[in-house]
Amino acid sequence: MKRLLLERISDDGVQTLGRLFVLDNDDMSEWDCDTLELPWKRNLQNVSCIPPGTYTVKKRTSAKFKNHFHITGVEGRAYILIHAGNYYTEIRGCVMVGMGLKEKNGDGRMDLHDSRTALGKLLKQCPDEFELEIINGFAIKN
Repeated sequence: MKRLLLERISDDGVQTLGRLFVLDNDDMSEWDCDTLELPWKRNLQNVSCIPPGTYTVKKRTSAKFKNHFHITGVEGRAYILIHAGNYYTEIRGCVMVGMGLKEKNGDGRMDLHDSRTALGKLLKQCPDEFELEIINGFAIKN
């Protein structure tokens, strides 16, 4: 069964950058993109990324985010999504995806670009329900 692996690369206390890999049945990467999340703040609602772990993800549609993904089973949290967006200021605990990182808005922080493209590719590659594993890379200290 296809699954995703999100490896968090850096957390500067303001935002967390990472890579999201679509893995095949042999755990080989078929495709990857960049991610942007909030920093780790003890899993607090609306201000923190979610803890590392393995979660079930389901495709979902809403008026605000259109087609996206819902990460389920996050203890103490609800409606953690994978959706399009560019800046850490647009996140309330979710995971945003993009085709690359660059500073766009003059705040000196890396932002996502081509986010809708990345989300569209992810939606095409993933089944209606699948597993997501989140790990902290060696540079993450929490």
